[in-house]
Amino acid sequence: MYLHLGSDISVNKKYIVAIFDLDNTSTSKITQEYFKNATLEGKVINVSEEDLPRSFIVVEEKGKEKVYISPISSSTLSKRAGISMKFY
Repeated sequence: MYLHLGSDISVNKKYIVAIFDLDNTSTSKITQEYFKNATLEGKVINVSEEDLPRSFIVVEEKGKEKVYISPISSSTLSKRAGISMKFY
């Protein structure tokens, strides 16, 4: 099953490692460092175009990691993918 992330981008659900809410995670220094490194390595793909980014999705396929920035909320993406979200 594929999950639509925004624009014309869909990813196979089985390759999704994690779905994160940008509002809750973007203030973390760890997340900021992760994004910095992922950007420098060319792993970040922004599919939000002109829309406000609301989530980011980490996907690993064939040993290659990609980070998609999406205008769709993490809760909506999780529901569509049938993934149970847990908040701690």
